[in-house]
Amino acid sequence: MTDIVNTAPDPVVPAPWARFGDDAAIAIRDVRVICTAPDGIRLVVVKVETTEPGLFGLGCATFTQRPLAVKTAVEEYLRSFLIGRSVHDIEDIWQAVFVSSYWRGGPVLNNALSGVDIALWDIKGKIAKLPVYQLFGGKCREAASLYAHASGGDIDAVEENARALMADGFRHVRCQVAVPGSATYGAHTNQDRRAGRSYATHLQPGDARWNPAAYGRIVPRLFDAMRQRLGEEVEFLHDIHERLHPMSAIRLAQDLEPYRLFFLEDPFAPEDNGYFPLLRQQSSIPIAMGELFVNQAEYVPLVRDRLIDFIRIHISDIGGLTPARKLGAFAEFFNVRTAWHGPGDVSPVGHAANLALDLSQPNFGIQEAHLFSDRLREVFPGCPEIRDGSLWSNDHPGLGIDIDEEKAARYPFPEHPLNGGWPDIRLRDGTIVRP
Repeated sequence: MTDIVNTAPDPVVPAPWARFGDDAAIAIRDVRVICTAPDGIRLVVVKVETTEPGLFGLGCATFTQRPLAVKTAVEEYLRSFLIGRSVHDIEDIWQAVFVSSYWRGGPVLNNALSGVDIALWDIKGKIAKLPVYQLFGGKCREAASLYAHASGGDIDAVEENARALMADGFRHVRCQVAVPGSATYGAHTNQDRRAGRSYATHLQPGDARWNPAAYGRIVPRLFDAMRQRLGEEVEFLHDIHERLHPMSAIRLAQDLEPYRLFFLEDPFAPEDNGYFPLLRQQSSIPIAMGELFVNQAEYVPLVRDRLIDFIRIHISDIGGLTPARKLGAFAEFFNVRTAWHGPGDVSPVGHAANLALDLSQPNFGIQEAHLFSDRLREVFPGCPEIRDGSLWSNDHPGLGIDIDEEKAARYPFPEHPLNGGWPDIRLRDGTIVRP
């Protein structure tokens, strides 16, 4: 009996790295930095242009205290490293850039990397004709709940600003009050914020004297008044901004427990992470932490050991969407919620990136709001919309946001004696304290 031989050709098995379709060969053609300050806050946006005509992506690289260092890192180091690479290889590009400087994990290089990384996700969404949140698995919610800032020179002013926010639909309000005769973080008005004036931008070197004891006394009085005047339905938040000695911060956390804060932010500096176990033993107040973190060695132990309740990263400071989505997934396993950093020194592009995470991650907690001015919306068409205390996506492909470079150029970085740097904050005897 003759064996039957199959003479049909073997099926072609593609190599695992093979690409198909019209978009297979799209590569990075150029990388440019756009610096603008429509509201007086230094913003850095990276534009990644591709070999496909008209296809580009935008990423946030805003390190407002050192923006020109980030610009140099992108233009003088990353640009030549990236030109010609496939826009599809986001993970590979992230890993290659991360180690290319050998020393790594700092805010300048992480922000430079973030600008490229977020722009590549923007491009991938445009190629797929999908919003970026769809690339992450789709929506877990319709919109992201926001908290907004109510602050003022005294308790009555804070109440007035809080009531105005509540009338606009905000159900989560961060309250900060000035300490009489003392420089105080966050103690400016909503009008200041809308006009682009912030504590960091208008304070001059040598102006600030800080009184931590007076601050520790006035904050509990603030929340006692807010809870009595505004009732039980509003959620309150507060930011210590690492300004207290760790034991004083623990005492303040204990004092604030009766007012049931949604969270207390940055009780310690990153250098004092070792105090978190003691804080957990002494207080049940929910803790948000991470605004200053730039390296996973800083935040992984806090999440793993359940020492914080909200991870509060500035996503461009850790390198963009690629590490941030991994961090969100890691935190989910420990029931730690996300509360990505989102003030005015995150560009609208960065806010759109935050929103992509907010909509797609199941352990979303809250998103910090920035009230986009008309100038910002003019420069950045497609800004996410704030409605009824929530942030809504426009559902356009990619991040759904653009930049008008001609209008952006009308708002150069403002003159400042420290070129954007954080001013000195000192005790009354002249000792430097943390921001």
